[in-house]
Amino acid sequence: MAPVKSDTSEKGDYPWWLVALLVIALALAAVIAANDIFAQVFAVVLKGLGVTVFVTLVGFALATVLGLAVALMALSEHAALRQIARFYTEVIRGVPILVLLFYIAFVGAPALVTAVNFLAAPLIKAGAIEPLVVRDISLMWRAIIALMIGYSAFIAEVFRAGIQSVDKGQVEAAKALGLTRYQRFRLVVFPQAIRVILPPLGNDFVAMVKDSSLVSVLGVADITQMGKVYASGSFRFFETYSIVAYVYLILTIGLSLALRGFERRLRRAEAR
Repeated sequence: MAPVKSDTSEKGDYPWWLVALLVIALALAAVIAANDIFAQVFAVVLKGLGVTVFVTLVGFALATVLGLAVALMALSEHAALRQIARFYTEVIRGVPILVLLFYIAFVGAPALVTAVNFLAAPLIKAGAIEPLVVRDISLMWRAIIALMIGYSAFIAEVFRAGIQSVDKGQVEAAKALGLTRYQRFRLVVFPQAIRVILPPLGNDFVAMVKDSSLVSVLGVADITQMGKVYASGSFRFFETYSIVAYVYLILTIGLSLALRGFERRLRRAEAR
């Protein structure tokens, strides 16, 4: 049988696309440095970078933990847990992130406040604590919770597929050695599954960087919101949204390249 030809990305082709992107990025950086208007817009937009990074990192970390929990439920021996996990993933994946964002912010948060006040009613009546109000839950944290819930369903499927990709014979061998369920997962299943999980998990992380821009609809001062505020006051929409796109491209392409480099190092380590 003739060997199957590998993809062009594995042939060692020179990355001309990356060279082109670097040239464009450097040219835009020179324009920003030379043009006072672009420089001013860039300085304003960059003020939201910290919020974007915080929302993305915290939201993705929480989504990963919740997604792993849902994936383990989906692989449980108990039918009820499997059905709950399937219900959760199908419902959440069917709701757009923007709709989920509005729902958590304006329906979920008030409902949570009502529930907490109901449970703490005796303490509130005794004057031990103050009743919780909706504004006590910041819009940024409402946005983080929405992103966490929205992405956890997709991440759960990534974990589930990765765990199921491990050969069942190895799991049976681990059972024969007397390893507990936790030991089998930690020592046998997860180290092999992570090779399958990492690439799509990295893609979800890059996607969350972009979807974090949706928090601007709640007035959270991220990159997009800072750009919206500046553009609405100066009417310089071309300059503003060009800079916003430029900053997001730097973030997403930089992360994509870092993830690809990590995957290559992982493959080389496995080859040894």
